[in-house]
Amino acid sequence: MPDGRVTVLDPRGAGLRLFQGTVEQLYTGCRWAEGPVWFGDGRFLLWSDIPANRILRWDETNGVVSEYRNPSNHANGHTRDHLGRLLSCEHLTRRITRTEWDGRITVLADRYQGKRLNSPNDIVCQRDGTIWFTDPAFGISGWFEGEPAQPELPESFYRLSPDGELRCMDDSLVAPNGLAFSPDEKLLYVIDSRSMPHRQLLAYDVDGAQIKNRRVLYTADDGGQLDGFRLDTAGNLWCGYGGSEATNGVRVLAPDGTPLLHIQLPERCANLCFGGARKNRLFMASSHSLYALHVNAQGAL
Repeated sequence: MPDGRVTVLDPRGAGLRLFQGTVEQLYTGCRWAEGPVWFGDGRFLLWSDIPANRILRWDETNGVVSEYRNPSNHANGHTRDHLGRLLSCEHLTRRITRTEWDGRITVLADRYQGKRLNSPNDIVCQRDGTIWFTDPAFGISGWFEGEPAQPELPESFYRLSPDGELRCMDDSLVAPNGLAFSPDEKLLYVIDSRSMPHRQLLAYDVDGAQIKNRRVLYTADDGGQLDGFRLDTAGNLWCGYGGSEATNGVRVLAPDGTPLLHIQLPERCANLCFGGARKNRLFMASSHSLYALHVNAQGAL
């Protein structure tokens, strides 16, 4: 039978389960796990342990976990660019960086209109190399994920074009968090993780370098907190979720916002990604641990 921790919330969600799929704990011992990113060409996963100021590496070939980078400048979200290089959000240095193939670090953005960014949180890259990232104040609110500082800019999300132009796209959110594109890149989704009275997942139409028609796709009215997320090839949104024993895990939403599936975890899931040889293994960075589950879906982009 399918793992009992995977609950179908809508008939359409049943097809996303694998009969043999079982939730596995791959590692525990983090202070706050975040930002997983898959490197299929190397068969390994990287993810952040933000308070411990390190990036960890899980090797698919032998299950060994090691430190990839320490210190990491309290790195949070990661992705790969259109050429496969690692892109990272750093809280401590309040910047976006790229790790070159030879290991050098290139700073892509640390200021907007002469003012320091807050603490870049999550990041995604389009096929043409355009980078989008969120910039809430989580990392400058205390000593746990960075160091205290006064914000110089509104909490916003940004678009960094391949020619280096940085543009603020929406500075009216309370605390922008996870973000991702639909498979055809015609829609951008952004989490407003502190909108009240409920946390919301927003959708925008993408028109070249512009976004428009902002609307609410999903409202977490069960007390759950939305965080990082990714999409599968069918356009379903696999969202880190939690805040209570009943809501901790991953909430899967249809493109119309209908909840399809819930993957129950013993810890709140902060972020996730698809990986494995067929991109059908879901890796979930969750509080102190890293979990994985094979699913009947494949990650997009």
